[in-house]
Amino acid sequence: MNNKKQRLPKWLRSLLGSVPGAAGALIVLAVVLMAVFADVLSPYDPAKLDSKNRLQPPTAQAAQEGQAPHYLGTDTMGRDLLSRIIHGSRISLILGLVSSVLGGTIGVFIGMMAGYYGGRVDSVISWLTNVQLAFPFTLLAIFMMAIFGGGMQMLIIVLAWSAWVNYARTMRGQVMSVKEMEYVNAARVLGVRQHNILLRYILPNSLSPVIVVMTFTVASVILFEAQLSFLGLGVDPSIPTWGSILSDGRAYLERAWWIASFPGIAIFVTVMGINLFGDWLRDYLDPRLKTE
Repeated sequence: MNNKKQRLPKWLRSLLGSVPGAAGALIVLAVVLMAVFADVLSPYDPAKLDSKNRLQPPTAQAAQEGQAPHYLGTDTMGRDLLSRIIHGSRISLILGLVSSVLGGTIGVFIGMMAGYYGGRVDSVISWLTNVQLAFPFTLLAIFMMAIFGGGMQMLIIVLAWSAWVNYARTMRGQVMSVKEMEYVNAARVLGVRQHNILLRYILPNSLSPVIVVMTFTVASVILFEAQLSFLGLGVDPSIPTWGSILSDGRAYLERAWWIASFPGIAIFVTVMGINLFGDWLRDYLDPRLKTE
């Protein structure tokens, strides 16, 4: 058994040795698979209206015989809640990943410039990050969507704009440390151009904490999307998202508790799984904690 375990990759041995990390990875994997195979897993069309089955409780039988029961009940328009939650995972993951990658790309570039060049460049970028952090995100989202309109693309831009600051601050600190390393100084002495130093020596050796930040940012973006959808500032109402489903159920908490409860549980479990996996990833990538 020990020999078989030793044959596993180092990262997999570390993940299996961490109960919270393994649990988080399983949750993330389950949500990803649910999003990828949403069309196969959904018992109903998430957009299909059925007035005969409005506000049906969980496990209620459908009006027509031969159809699958409504395992999580139906909403105010008779739409199957389980199908809508399954398809809503697609929007949450797409928004979380795309916004995190876009915001990360911007933040890594800005943070690398601030950390490497310092001086006025660092002062201006630090001022911009402080202004960004001081401005409430919800007000910023309302302001931007009121001017430029809503939709998926605008929502991605808003969420990416909220995410770049954390990347920039993390990257700035890493670059300030890495740029003083001996191999970087040796490259300068040998006459290597600055852009090559940044891309070949500094960037690859500064990305580990950025990857960890990305995992937590995905979780934060999922929460932000749910918050905006709850306020009616998300994607098109015809597209199921966890936030919009939760918003639909807020007026029916006494009559139909399941409409708001189940998407809330989906958001909670997904964010918890990403955070648990991010905690393990942070510990694994931290050289001070490595014992093997």
